[in-house]
Amino acid sequence: MHLTLHADYSLRVLLYLAARPDRLASTQELADAYGISKHHLVRVVQTLAGEGLVDVRAGRAGGVTLARPPADIHVGRVVRAAEPDFDLVECFDKERNTCPIAPACGLKGVLRDAREAFLAVLDRYTLADLMGRSRKDLADLFLPAAS
Repeated sequence: MHLTLHADYSLRVLLYLAARPDRLASTQELADAYGISKHHLVRVVQTLAGEGLVDVRAGRAGGVTLARPPADIHVGRVVRAAEPDFDLVECFDKERNTCPIAPACGLKGVLRDAREAFLAVLDRYTLADLMGRSRKDLADLFLPAAS
């Protein structure tokens, strides 16, 4: 299984915001902190805002902040919102499936179970759990980008 950059960046944005809860962060600040494209982050922030996970304030003094406490943001929900699909193999997509053994193959069910197990594990964790598992204070890592 491989998460898209959109899902990866979504989790990174939330971690950054959770590490600096008392302030707004601009998309440029987020891009600089991670060394990634601001354009891509704008789309990520739009996804997160659409899910009610972040608040976005427009304008010169605007920015992004968490819309709810980290303990209320479940990792599984973030990944589901950010991933376009979880079609692990071609036969998961009925419209595009050309696999000749699909009607008799036992692999699809096993892979579906594995996907659901993966998501079930992510559902057990919140953003607060991720912050608590950090060996170093994340906010310290972002000091140069936030100053």
